[in-house]
Amino acid sequence: MSLSTEISEPVAVAAGRQRTGLRFAGITAGNFMIALDATILNVALPDMRSDLNASAAALPWAVDAYTVVLAGLMLASGSIADRWGPRLVYRVALAGFALFSLLCALAPNAAVLIAGRALLGVPAAGLVPASMALLAALFPDPDQRSRRIGATVAITGIGVVGGPVVGGALVALGGWRLVFLVNIPVALLTLATSRGLSGHRGGTSKPIDRTGILLSVAGLVALTFSLVDGGTSGWLRTRPLAGLLVAAVIIAVLPLSQRRAASPVLPPALLALSRVRIDLVVGVMSQFVYYGLLFALTQWMVSGKGLSPLQAGAAFLPMTVPVLFVPILTGRAVVRFGARRVMLLGLALDLAGGIVLAAGDSSLWTVFTVQILVGVGSPLAIPSCIADMSAAVPLHLAATGQGALNAARQTGTALGVAVFGTVATLPSAGTVLVVAALLTLIVLTTRIRSVRTPERAGTGT
Repeated sequence: MSLSTEISEPVAVAAGRQRTGLRFAGITAGNFMIALDATILNVALPDMRSDLNASAAALPWAVDAYTVVLAGLMLASGSIADRWGPRLVYRVALAGFALFSLLCALAPNAAVLIAGRALLGVPAAGLVPASMALLAALFPDPDQRSRRIGATVAITGIGVVGGPVVGGALVALGGWRLVFLVNIPVALLTLATSRGLSGHRGGTSKPIDRTGILLSVAGLVALTFSLVDGGTSGWLRTRPLAGLLVAAVIIAVLPLSQRRAASPVLPPALLALSRVRIDLVVGVMSQFVYYGLLFALTQWMVSGKGLSPLQAGAAFLPMTVPVLFVPILTGRAVVRFGARRVMLLGLALDLAGGIVLAAGDSSLWTVFTVQILVGVGSPLAIPSCIADMSAAVPLHLAATGQGALNAARQTGTALGVAVFGTVATLPSAGTVLVVAALLTLIVLTTRIRSVRTPERAGTGT
């Protein structure tokens, strides 16, 4: 072997690692951006409302228009990535995210902003499953892939934690429009690093259940609209009652359409599993509590206590910092104690937080205590139901089950913002939190007592 060959081989290996590292950074940056966008807007809402002369009812929709579309399309996003290839979907989604972020930043009124947020949910739904498929192709070794997934989750947690602080800093620097403008350079830089990602496709793609997607989005829109409209303007009116009726009809029709669909977004075989139904309930309610309370506390801190957006963002650290380390501890706890016990603990902490808030004096110390309880409780419950879902579903429905759970979690976020965004006081928010956590605990404990060993056998949970 020549000296030049001996030198060139280490150089080639180092160059290959550098390219892989750059591509991995491109994948994690997309997930970081989505996580950041989930929490960055809250502290900017009061400034946005003042600048656009928006109504109180517009504030929940500025958040929920994005989440509702994301939840509805999440059901089929894996099939879309399989059909057109994850790299193409990922790159188109990044470009779309940058474009629609610019639309939101330039919005002249609340209606355009809400429309832009809804459009922003479309590329967001494509980014997540496509990025996971690209990660699997980039790291074919299972052990290395697991480590990289763990790193991606940790970076995503930083996005959730940093959202309120970054949002507050941007509002203080130049107003709420900077919250959207910051997405553009991140998306474009991520797009540039994604050129070398694998262009593989995941095999034969299933047909997309357009009817199921349309019904799920329409039902969630009708339900969210009714909750926001009824909570802000009164329930004894035709509009919110009609919205609830439409939502009920759509929810009743959806299972019938799924039985007839060639490739249903919510397969009846999946929903027939009682463990799956419980995991979906826990996923919905944990996100309902966490993100609903985050929204309510933001309005209280900025509008009620007069904190600046930057101060409010920093004040959320007791609730957001646990996202960085609690999921890691949750994984170990699930292995040792089982997913259901960890879910029970998480929901019990959420319940305790609700009791403190409902009975407290709405002081900063009360809010600080509630933030710690819920900030640990929901991050315990959510990874636990994800782990239990992976053990509960048959292998051929594994991806569909996780897609349904992600959609359920986004639905919980949308409903949490809709409900908590319309309560007048923090004790009222505490009462909502208590009811939500208590009902979920009752469902979960009933499930544990009624079904013991058959579904648990061999799952380790």
